[in-house]
This record gives sequence, structure tokens and C-alpha cells, in this order.
Amino acid sequence: MDKAVARLRKGLTGVRTGRANPGLVEGVKVVAYGSEMPLKQIATIACPEPQQILIRPFDAGTLKDIEKGIINSELGYAPNNDGKVIRLNIPPLSTEVRRKMATMIRELCEECKIAIRNVRRDGNKQIDAEEKAKAISEDERDDAKESVQELTKKYEDMATELAKNREKDVMED
Repeated sequence: MDKAVARLRKGLTGVRTGRANPGLVEGVKVVAYGSEMPLKQIATIACPEPQQILIRPFDAGTLKDIEKGIINSELGYAPNNDGKVIRLNIPPLSTEVRRKMATMIRELCEECKIAIRNVRRDGNKQIDAEEKAKAISEDERDDAKESVQELTKKYEDMATELAKNREKDVMED
């Protein structure tokens, strides 16, 4: 269940809001030093302004590689290279795009809840198997199932809260 919520958190960082966010480009694949690696491994990523991402490579020789990676990533950003850093200007979101992002957030949340429920199902199967094998009594089985249900509810609420907060960020102007 922890892994499902962690995956949701990671997925939500990639969802664009009206503000610049390093999570938008951290995972961009860049071919540098003969191999493909995420941008965050070869540069520092900062947001000096609400509508701008600043990428400062650890090695100035990788600037062109980073620029190519951003262009090939299909994010739709035009990198501005000044020879030392790359700046990405993030345009404001239209209402239609915000609605699509909100829909995507709800879908990510639902996928997370499905994963949590799958863990619950597996736990309940394990509990039933132990009861069948006479390792636990019926009362212990019922208590265990109740505990699993409480955990499921806790994690589903956590996922809902994460999604709700991110959706609020997206819908803000």
C-alpha cells in the first residue's frame, strides 16, 4: 500500500500546474557520456520564478545534450540556452488544459486505489488460507480482516487527499 501511494506521489509531481516545478523535467532522459540518464543526475534544477525552470548542468559540456533531451521529450517547452544554463519558460495553462490535468489526476488516484484494493484482496486471501490451515481461529480471522480493511481505508484516504490537493493546485490561476 505504501508503494502504491509513493507511485501516486511520484506521478503527481509530473502533473503540470500553472507554476513551474522541477518535477516537470526531472525525469527527462538525456543522452550524455554515452548513456541515457535522467536530467536530475546531470544538472541542478531550480525554479527562480513561478513561470521559469532553470537548469544548471554539473558539466557545461552537457548543455547541448540536455537541450536535445528536452526537445525530444515532447513536453512542448522551448529551451533557452545562454551557454551556462538552460531556461524553460512555462506558459500559463488554459482552462481546458487545467480540466484535462484534473481528469488525469483523478485517473492516477483511481489507479492507486485499485492497487491498494489488490493488496487488501491478497491479504484477505492469506488470512482465509491461514484459517483454513487451522493456524488462526475464526475470531482472529475476523479481527485480521477488519485490520486490513482499516488499513485500506487509511491508504485510500491518503491517496484521495494527495489527489485533491494536487487538483486544487492545478485549478488555481
